[in-house]
Amino acid sequence: MGLLGATRDPKVFLALVIAFVVAISIHEACHALAATRLGDPTPRLQGRLTLNPLRHLDPIGTLLLVVAGFGWGRPVMINPLNLKYGVRRGMAVVSAAGPASNLAMAGVLGPLVRQIAGDEQGLLFGGEFLTVLLLLTIQINIVLAVFNLIPIPPLDGFGVLYGIVGPETAMRLDPLRRYGPLILIGVVFLGPMVGINLFESVLLPPVEFLHNLIVGG
Repeated sequence: MGLLGATRDPKVFLALVIAFVVAISIHEACHALAATRLGDPTPRLQGRLTLNPLRHLDPIGTLLLVVAGFGWGRPVMINPLNLKYGVRRGMAVVSAAGPASNLAMAGVLGPLVRQIAGDEQGLLFGGEFLTVLLLLTIQINIVLAVFNLIPIPPLDGFGVLYGIVGPETAMRLDPLRRYGPLILIGVVFLGPMVGINLFESVLLPPVEFLHNLIVGG
């Protein structure tokens, strides 16, 4: 795959930024759309029911994207009490909408890339910007979907898990809401120091599988 590490090339970095902005905008807009369809007017009232990137980009997340090539978007505010199907099931649907939208975006672009692209690396270093942009958009959408499906709050995977388990299990998971962000930060940034590499051991296998499934190995 290797595209994410090739950001020294200005064209590739530009493609990476565009791909990230597109993926984040779709992800957050679909959270807003799902919540709105389930009866919560909060995202619409806050102007989040749009694909306008300016409504979805987080200042710190965007800055880190420029500096480190990795970032995040601004979460959509939702009132779970307004959602149909109950708080837990409603939030499970809203949570799933973000990753599902990213996988759908990657799937839609897959046939187009397979049609115009032969050799990924050859196209990358040959300067085929459109193909690189499409490949990176697919890859970023896959990474964003897989990462967000990790069942640790505040990631979407926790919302999905919390909504589909029984009430007793959900109560046992409640403490994770307080400590989840710290656990996630620790695993991401401190894990490699003790031999726990979240990206290589957890994310890379499903990301590579989906990438090969959509684009081709």
